[in-house]
Amino acid sequence: MKLRELFTSGKTVFSCEVFPPKKTSPVDSIFRTLDGLKDVRPDFISVTYGAGGSARVNQSTQEIAAIIQNDYGIPSMAHLTCVGADKADVDRTLEQLKATGVDNILALRGDINPDFPSKTDFKYAADLIRYIRERSDIGISAACYPESHPESPDPVSDIRHLKEKVDAGAEHLVSQLFFDNDDFYRFRERCSLAGINVPIEAGIMPVLNAASIQRMVSLCGASIPRKLSRILARYGDHPKALREAGIAYAIDQIADLIAAGTDGIHLYTMNNPDVSRKISDSITSIRTV
Repeated sequence: MKLRELFTSGKTVFSCEVFPPKKTSPVDSIFRTLDGLKDVRPDFISVTYGAGGSARVNQSTQEIAAIIQNDYGIPSMAHLTCVGADKADVDRTLEQLKATGVDNILALRGDINPDFPSKTDFKYAADLIRYIRERSDIGISAACYPESHPESPDPVSDIRHLKEKVDAGAEHLVSQLFFDNDDFYRFRERCSLAGINVPIEAGIMPVLNAASIQRMVSLCGASIPRKLSRILARYGDHPKALREAGIAYAIDQIADLIAAGTDGIHLYTMNNPDVSRKISDSITSIRTV
């Protein structure tokens, strides 16, 4: 199933992201996460790709995406980065995904990693998307940044580059995490004005650990609003309290996003099915209203 088909039903799409196990762990250690997410019944599950695009991580991503698709019966989306890939690598990945029945990819530039020298066939995600669209009918999704990409000089330039990705063939967008819904609504309006009319999913990451969220924010350029700052200040040294407050904050974000007609919610699960289930149970009834 191409993911674009999910956005024709009239209900808010709900999807989840998982990441492959660390290289010191066997790939089948992902089963605990998938067993838990199966009960959440997401519309699809995406599988991330490692920094630099190492061959092992690429293979793990493909294997897990195929397991989700074929063993769990849930549509899957495999992340594919181009910073460490050449055209032959991409051709090989597309062939392998097709052979295992995976119909969707998230096409990304990827983070530059000094441990894996960058290749030069693709400079930007738009280049990768254009190349894939010319050769395959696979469903292509792309990333977007409600608060602009960290490397973008301004929001106008960021939207211009995003439009290039959509014009190149991206049919669906998944946003980077954000914590202030107004940032997402302003971004969505800019997309509309620019003629970007594909479905846009809002990326939500529950705040469960103060240090982890600060690290994520520094990497992706997201900001922490005053309301969340108060939560971190009060509960940052109390893991159980922060977990409960962080889940509540995410649920509140999602409820508001659904009420505002957001196309979909993409939950960054951090491979924690229990938190995902708690959030899903809280929003199930409002997704279909």
